Amino acid sequence: MQINDEQSFLEYIEKHKGILKRITKMYAYNNEDRQDLQQDIIVQLWKSYNTFRGESKFSTWMYRVGVNTAITYLKKEKRSIQFQYKENFPELVFEEYKNEKDNQLQIFYRAVQELNQIEKAIIFYFMEGMTHKETALQLGISDINVRVRLNRTKDKLQKIIKKHGYEF
Repeated sequence: MQINDEQSFLEYIEKHKGILKRITKMYAYNNEDRQDLQQDIIVQLWKSYNTFRGESKFSTWMYRVGVNTAITYLKKEKRSIQFQYKENFPELVFEEYKNEKDNQLQIFYRAVQELNQIEKAIIFYFMEGMTHKETALQLGISDINVRVRLNRTKDKLQKIIKKHGYEF
Protein backbone atom coordinates (compact mmCIF):
# COMPACT_ATOMS: atom_id res chain seq x y z
CA MET A 1 0.00 0.00 0.00
CA GLN A 2 1.10 3.50 -0.70
CA ILE A 3 0.87 6.46 1.67
CA ASN A 4 -2.10 7.84 -0.31
CA ASP A 5 -3.93 4.55 0.19
CA GLU A 6 -3.20 4.61 3.90
CA GLN A 7 -4.33 8.22 4.21
CA SER A 8 -7.58 7.61 2.31
CA PHE A 9 -8.22 4.49 4.41
CA LEU A 10 -7.78 6.46 7.64
CA GLU A 11 -10.08 9.20 6.34
CA TYR A 12 -12.77 6.64 5.49
CA ILE A 13 -12.45 5.03 8.93
CA GLU A 14 -12.72 8.40 10.65
CA LYS A 15 -15.72 9.40 8.55
CA HIS A 16 -17.53 6.12 9.26
CA LYS A 17 -16.35 5.40 12.81
CA GLY A 18 -19.98 5.31 13.96
CA ILE A 19 -20.42 2.08 12.01
CA LEU A 20 -17.64 0.47 14.05
CA LYS A 21 -19.23 1.64 17.29
CA ARG A 22 -22.66 0.29 16.36
CA ILE A 23 -21.33 -3.08 15.17
CA THR A 24 -19.29 -3.59 18.33
CA LYS A 25 -22.27 -2.65 20.53
CA MET A 26 -24.38 -5.25 18.74
CA TYR A 27 -21.85 -8.07 18.93
CA ALA A 28 -19.91 -7.49 22.17
CA TYR A 29 -21.23 -6.81 25.65
CA ASN A 30 -18.32 -5.33 27.57
CA ASN A 31 -15.85 -2.58 26.70
CA GLU A 32 -12.85 -4.89 26.52
CA ASP A 33 -14.55 -7.17 23.98
CA ARG A 34 -15.78 -4.13 22.03
CA GLN A 35 -12.25 -2.76 21.80
CA ASP A 36 -10.85 -6.13 20.71
CA LEU A 37 -13.58 -6.53 18.12
CA GLN A 38 -13.11 -3.00 16.82
CA GLN A 39 -9.40 -3.66 16.36
CA ASP A 40 -10.14 -6.92 14.53
CA ILE A 41 -12.57 -5.12 12.23
CA ILE A 42 -10.08 -2.36 11.46
CA VAL A 43 -7.35 -4.92 10.74
CA GLN A 44 -9.68 -6.86 8.44
CA LEU A 45 -10.77 -3.65 6.70
CA TRP A 46 -7.13 -2.73 6.14
CA LYS A 47 -6.24 -6.21 4.84
CA SER A 48 -9.21 -6.05 2.47
CA TYR A 49 -8.86 -2.39 1.51
CA ASN A 50 -7.09 -3.12 -1.77
CA THR A 51 -10.11 -5.22 -2.81
CA PHE A 52 -12.51 -2.30 -2.33
CA ARG A 53 -13.26 -1.31 -5.92
CA GLY A 54 -15.69 1.51 -5.25
CA GLU A 55 -18.61 -0.31 -6.90
CA SER A 56 -20.59 0.36 -3.74
CA LYS A 57 -20.27 3.04 -1.10
CA PHE A 58 -17.40 2.57 1.33
CA SER A 59 -19.92 2.45 4.19
CA THR A 60 -21.81 -0.44 2.54
CA TRP A 61 -18.58 -2.37 2.09
CA MET A 62 -17.57 -1.52 5.66
CA TYR A 63 -20.87 -2.88 7.01
CA ARG A 64 -20.34 -6.19 5.26
CA VAL A 65 -16.72 -6.60 6.34
CA GLY A 66 -17.55 -5.44 9.87
CA VAL A 67 -20.50 -7.75 10.46
CA ASN A 68 -18.70 -10.73 8.89
CA THR A 69 -15.64 -10.02 11.03
CA ALA A 70 -17.81 -9.78 14.15
CA ILE A 71 -19.41 -13.14 13.43
CA THR A 72 -16.04 -14.75 12.71
CA TYR A 73 -14.52 -13.13 15.80
CA LEU A 74 -17.19 -14.63 18.03
CA LYS A 75 -16.76 -18.07 16.52
CA LYS A 76 -12.97 -17.96 16.53
CA GLU A 77 -12.75 -16.82 20.12
CA LYS A 78 -15.46 -19.33 21.08
CA ARG A 79 -17.28 -16.53 22.80
CA SER A 80 -20.89 -16.93 23.69
CA ILE A 81 -23.13 -14.79 21.53
CA GLN A 82 -25.77 -14.98 24.21
CA PHE A 83 -26.02 -12.27 26.84
CA GLN A 84 -23.81 -13.12 29.79
CA TYR A 85 -26.52 -12.49 32.35
CA LYS A 86 -29.43 -14.06 30.52
CA GLU A 87 -31.18 -15.21 33.70
CA ASN A 88 -30.40 -12.08 35.67
CA PHE A 89 -30.79 -8.99 33.51
CA PRO A 90 -28.59 -6.61 35.52
CA GLU A 91 -30.08 -3.55 37.08
CA LEU A 92 -29.23 -0.53 35.02
CA VAL A 93 -27.52 2.50 36.50
CA PHE A 94 -29.79 5.23 35.23
CA GLU A 95 -27.90 8.12 36.82
CA GLU A 96 -25.13 7.88 34.24
CA TYR A 97 -27.54 8.60 31.38
CA LYS A 98 -28.77 12.03 30.45
CA ASN A 99 -32.24 11.13 29.29
CA GLU A 100 -34.85 8.42 28.86
CA LYS A 101 -33.75 7.76 25.25
CA ASP A 102 -30.25 6.81 26.47
CA ASN A 103 -31.79 4.50 29.08
CA GLN A 104 -33.92 2.81 26.45
CA LEU A 105 -30.94 2.43 24.14
CA GLN A 106 -28.94 0.72 26.88
CA ILE A 107 -31.83 -1.67 27.57
CA PHE A 108 -32.15 -2.34 23.84
CA TYR A 109 -28.45 -3.16 23.38
CA ARG A 110 -28.53 -5.49 26.38
CA ALA A 111 -31.55 -7.28 24.91
CA VAL A 112 -29.80 -7.55 21.52
CA GLN A 113 -27.11 -9.65 23.20
CA GLU A 114 -29.67 -12.47 23.47
CA LEU A 115 -30.20 -12.62 19.69
CA ASN A 116 -28.35 -14.99 17.39
CA GLN A 117 -25.81 -13.70 14.86
CA ILE A 118 -28.20 -13.38 11.91
CA GLU A 119 -30.86 -11.68 14.03
CA LYS A 120 -28.27 -9.17 15.24
CA ALA A 121 -27.19 -8.47 11.66
CA ILE A 122 -30.77 -8.00 10.47
CA ILE A 123 -31.57 -5.61 13.34
CA PHE A 124 -28.29 -3.77 12.75
CA TYR A 125 -29.01 -3.24 9.06
CA PHE A 126 -32.59 -2.22 9.87
CA MET A 127 -31.31 0.36 12.36
CA GLU A 128 -28.92 1.64 9.71
CA GLY A 129 -31.89 2.28 7.41
CA MET A 130 -31.02 -0.36 4.84
CA THR A 131 -33.83 -1.68 2.67
CA HIS A 132 -34.84 -5.34 2.74
CA LYS A 133 -33.14 -5.76 -0.62
CA GLU A 134 -29.88 -4.18 0.59
CA THR A 135 -29.95 -6.33 3.72
CA ALA A 136 -30.61 -9.42 1.63
CA LEU A 137 -27.57 -8.65 -0.53
CA GLN A 138 -25.39 -8.15 2.54
CA LEU A 139 -26.50 -11.43 4.12
CA GLY A 140 -26.90 -13.55 1.01
CA ILE A 141 -30.57 -14.37 1.64
CA SER A 142 -33.78 -13.37 -0.13
CA ASP A 143 -35.48 -10.08 0.64
CA ILE A 144 -38.65 -12.00 1.58
CA ASN A 145 -36.57 -13.96 4.10
CA VAL A 146 -35.25 -10.65 5.46
CA ARG A 147 -38.81 -9.34 5.92
CA VAL A 148 -39.93 -12.45 7.77
CA ARG A 149 -36.82 -12.63 9.95
CA LEU A 150 -36.97 -8.90 10.73
CA ASN A 151 -40.56 -9.15 11.96
CA ARG A 152 -39.76 -12.22 14.04
CA THR A 153 -36.65 -10.56 15.47
CA LYS A 154 -38.55 -7.40 16.42
CA ASP A 155 -41.13 -9.56 18.22
CA LYS A 156 -38.36 -11.51 19.94
CA LEU A 157 -36.69 -8.28 21.12
CA GLN A 158 -39.96 -7.01 22.55
CA LYS A 159 -40.43 -10.27 24.45
CA ILE A 160 -36.86 -10.17 25.80
CA ILE A 161 -37.28 -6.59 26.99
CA LYS A 162 -40.67 -7.36 28.60
CA LYS A 163 -39.29 -10.54 30.19
CA HIS A 164 -36.77 -8.41 32.06
CA GLY A 165 -39.41 -5.96 33.27
CA TYR A 166 -38.94 -3.10 30.83
CA GLU A 167 -41.30 -1.63 28.30
CA PHE A 168 -41.12 1.28 25.87
